[in-house]
Amino acid sequence: MAREAVKARGRKREKMVAKYAEKRKALKEAGDYIGLDKLPRNASPVRLHNRCKLTGRPKGYMRKFGINRVTFREMASAGLIPGVTKASW
Repeated sequence: MAREAVKARGRKREKMVAKYAEKRKALKEAGDYIGLDKLPRNASPVRLHNRCKLTGRPKGYMRKFGINRVTFREMASAGLIPGVTKASW
């Protein structure tokens, strides 16, 4: 489980990226790199990192499901993810 502060920091960055998205786009199209430098660093989408929606784990993230591999395996074994079954041949 990720610390609550780390998860909160990620949410804060997501809000800031959304807030400055239009302004960043306009500055990029105009080629105003000095203006881009003056924006907050956390307004850059590059600084976002995918995290598990349930546990906050940053590694092993599965984009299609929005959770990490460990949580995915537990949920799939318990039958909580529709259409996912354990392979056997």
